[in-house]
Amino acid sequence: MFVRKKKNKSGVVSIQVIAKIKGKSKLIKTIGSSKKEVEIERLYNLGRQNISTYQGQQDMDFFSEDQSVKSTLQQITSHIEIGPELLLGSIFDQIGFNRINDKLFRDLVISRLSNPASKLGTSQYLLQSRNINTPVQQIYRYLDKLYSTQKDMIQQISFEHTLKVLDGLINIVFYDVTTLYFQIDEEDEFRKRGFSKEGKHQNPQIVLGLLVSVDGYPLAFDIFEGSKFEGHTMLPVIDRFKRKYSLNRLVIVADSGLLSNQNIQELKAKDYEFILGARIKNESEQIKKRILALGLKNGESKIIEKEDGLKLIISYSDKRAKKDKHNRDRGLQRLEKQIKAGKLTKANINNRGYNKYLKMSGDIEISIDRDKYKADAKWDGLKGYLTNTSLSKDQIIENYGHLWKIEKAFRISKHDLKVRPIYHRLQRRIEAHITINFVAYKIYKELERQLKEKQTDLSPEKAINIAKTIYQVEVKTENRIIKQLLLLNDQQKLLAELFDFG
Repeated sequence: MFVRKKKNKSGVVSIQVIAKIKGKSKLIKTIGSSKKEVEIERLYNLGRQNISTYQGQQDMDFFSEDQSVKSTLQQITSHIEIGPELLLGSIFDQIGFNRINDKLFRDLVISRLSNPASKLGTSQYLLQSRNINTPVQQIYRYLDKLYSTQKDMIQQISFEHTLKVLDGLINIVFYDVTTLYFQIDEEDEFRKRGFSKEGKHQNPQIVLGLLVSVDGYPLAFDIFEGSKFEGHTMLPVIDRFKRKYSLNRLVIVADSGLLSNQNIQELKAKDYEFILGARIKNESEQIKKRILALGLKNGESKIIEKEDGLKLIISYSDKRAKKDKHNRDRGLQRLEKQIKAGKLTKANINNRGYNKYLKMSGDIEISIDRDKYKADAKWDGLKGYLTNTSLSKDQIIENYGHLWKIEKAFRISKHDLKVRPIYHRLQRRIEAHITINFVAYKIYKELERQLKEKQTDLSPEKAINIAKTIYQVEVKTENRIIKQLLLLNDQQKLLAELFDFG
């Protein structure tokens, strides 16, 4: 077995693990590819580490403990990456996703966690690493089936499992939205240009709304056309969720980006309780004076009763104040650099971000309004929460603090699971693709929960990476075929012991 550097026509070098079987070279695994020398060497060394994983093969006992069995080893007939199936497939079943009686669904979800790639890349991965022949067109046809017949059942299974994990109580939910862009030029009826959280304003996009529970377990999602205002996505998702599961009481937690008078009035009209991030600088002059007069110290918080029956909780943190000042100073430095380079014009004077500090003297001179900059310093460290709940201010602040878990969900989904890039153009396949990621994230969260329960220092990412190094060989002898799981180092053996698949 050896590592090969294969240079492609494009100039990209692929690092491959090759084995000689019956005198012929067989591709065992593609480690990765790159044009950069440093990355090529890193991948090459990773390939050598992969080979070292298999060095114990010749010493494995492929025969039963019955020493009367005297078979002669003839050849290895297959060699597959079995670890992800043993680890993630078990959790897949425990959650209940095996109620979707479709093996391809299982393969796509596990592949999404262990080797996120395009559908063509997934097809190649399944063949090369798992010896599963699944043509890419078969995957596309399955996505259509998933969208039309299985999507609702998948979310139902996820909800039921989350309900069980949370001891039968889901009364606080967290909602947030993100945008997913497409590398295309033309819009269609679904992929449209709009405000992009990824800074890709020139690209058509869609809007993804995600609802999660306490501790970040995914509950429901929906997708909307890319031009839709994010504030208009929240109520449709929450209403459907509440109606589907016949929930009586829900407290909605969302950040200030979803704060609008229309949303607040609709939430109140539908008897929802809510905790929303408040835009305290946009409050009335009277309220702003009351906030600044509170004189809060680190860790302190107070309630301001508003005339509309809502409560405004204001908290102060030294750590937040330091961060606010750092961000403001960095924004100011960036503006000063742009002014010096002559890159700013009248069109840049607006309320977007730190551009609010710009002003124009006469017809042409752009400068920084230092008074505005200094006035903003009064707000450093202050954070507001708008609510109609009967919870205490400490409970309100604590629950809002859980909102970072949904942000983590997006971060994991978009990077570790690679929701982006999306290669599909049909809405049903885009939604099916996101459904696969939804399930993968649910399994990720359950793996995280079980690792914590088992009191191990392993992270989900580390556990999955170890699982990817666990192989199974199929050996042909004179009179039978034997399958052998290879656990060749302490990490692999620990994972097998933790999840009982050794």
